[in-house]
Amino acid sequence: MGNKPFRLGIVIGRFQTFHLGHEEIINKAVALCDEVGVFIGSSQEHGTAKNPFTYEKRESILRKVFDDKVKIFPLPDIGVGNNSKWGEYVLENVVERFSKTPDLLVSGKEQRRIDWFDSVSSLVVAELYIPKTIDISATKMREHLVCDDFCEWKKYTNEKLWGEYETFKSTILSCKDNLETDSI
Repeated sequence: MGNKPFRLGIVIGRFQTFHLGHEEIINKAVALCDEVGVFIGSSQEHGTAKNPFTYEKRESILRKVFDDKVKIFPLPDIGVGNNSKWGEYVLENVVERFSKTPDLLVSGKEQRRIDWFDSVSSLVVAELYIPKTIDISATKMREHLVCDDFCEWKKYTNEKLWGEYETFKSTILSCKDNLETDSI
């Protein structure tokens, strides 16, 4: 164990599209944990209004912002919703990647995450909910791109990503009318 309070922290999100709120959550995990695993949910889906970017694109965005401070993995949906079955699936993925269970889950405060790990006996995972100090969502970020509002989009985006604005906008515009989704 290093000098940080937790050995392994995990962050789970779709990051469709990545914004400063996501960045704040991941930075908190990096500050508190010796290792951080970022799991990109709905990794199998792309090309839809809700999930426009491929897993590979989302991974490259996170890599550009965090370099090697975090380890990034796909986390495809399994069609069970946000419940203890999902929590067991998340844990299986974490153990498969790190050969140990996490001791911290860092996320935005969402009620649906509270019972993820309830069915796993003897597992203790601390949960740190980061209060929303930045009033932004991935939905709003996609709206800024659809409306071609670079100034608003830029306010909530790491400057390392500003040069990708046109690529992001093009992807969002090509997917905005595809309302089909397998993502839960």
